[in-house]
Amino acid sequence: MPTEQEMLEQLREGKVQFPPLSIDFLKDHLDVGGNRRIDALIEAKWQGKSAKFAVECKSLSTPKTFQDCINFLKSLSLPYNCRPMLFMPFLSEWQLEALEGEGISGIDLCGNCVVVYPGIFSVFRVGGKNRFPSSAAIKNVYRKNSSMVGRCFFIYSDFQTVQDIRATINKQNPLVKRWNKKPISLSTVSKVLKTMVEDLIITRNETIRLLQPGKLLEKLCENYNAPAVKKKIRIKMPEENEGILKLLSEQSQKLGLPLMASGTSSVTRYTVMQRGDLLTVYCPKVEKLLEKLPGIQSDRFPNLELLETDEESVYFDARQAEGFWYASPLQVYMELMAGDKRDQETAEQLKTKILSDIGAA
Repeated sequence: MPTEQEMLEQLREGKVQFPPLSIDFLKDHLDVGGNRRIDALIEAKWQGKSAKFAVECKSLSTPKTFQDCINFLKSLSLPYNCRPMLFMPFLSEWQLEALEGEGISGIDLCGNCVVVYPGIFSVFRVGGKNRFPSSAAIKNVYRKNSSMVGRCFFIYSDFQTVQDIRATINKQNPLVKRWNKKPISLSTVSKVLKTMVEDLIITRNETIRLLQPGKLLEKLCENYNAPAVKKKIRIKMPEENEGILKLLSEQSQKLGLPLMASGTSSVTRYTVMQRGDLLTVYCPKVEKLLEKLPGIQSDRFPNLELLETDEESVYFDARQAEGFWYASPLQVYMELMAGDKRDQETAEQLKTKILSDIGAA
């Protein structure tokens, strides 16, 4: 990721261009009153017409930084012949559209721009790929174990401290309480929260509060990957569904082995949907359980499927009902969204419930 100094140097040297739109660097810094100054003054030229722009340069392209820059540029009192412009390493199409809607121009180092001066010219160019992806220590905070930080905001939407969030995550993680997984660290929680603040999903003032539930749900869903399954075993059990659940619950207690119905097998706990007779169960160690189960392994008309996985996020916030554990509504939603059209239609019903439960529908 280039520094702001390196970005401004490229601007000075004429390396930031959008032909046939050309950009000339005029000067460093521009005092804008109130002990504030902007990074540069440039002149943009298009088909014989020209206009001056006061440029605010930022090396970080996060949503929060982007919004802060818009607020700053809107607050400026610029000379009548000068318009505000934002300069970032990368500006996405939605960011360019947002800038255009605010009457602010924007350029980046990837070939994207919106340069507008009312009555003179208007240039909008998009399609340049991001050459500067985030180099954060956690590459994707909405996937795998890191996603448990975001998921916990669907349990409580407001926390007093980072320690409270960490305690909630570890309390709702069955593989910490009943298996061999280590509790999530405070530093991991802090890193994830920092990104969520930058993404404008949460706010950290007096408390740590969920700001955009819908956006968080979207982020978790689009970054969801099905758990890595080490073993998949299908069994034809002599018992019917209720008998299987009772037997599994008993063995789970005796063996100290966490068991949980998968999202697709938990869906009827939260919404109406017809499912087949196959009960799919997540288990961190299938062999320990197999020794205690009657029935025969078979792919012909099985009524029990055991999936061996120890991915913690899958088990997170499991809900107990009638002596057995079921996937959380959030886990059910994400599994359904990864399914076929019928599954996705059911997921939309569940989405309404998830958001309404935190007062966001």
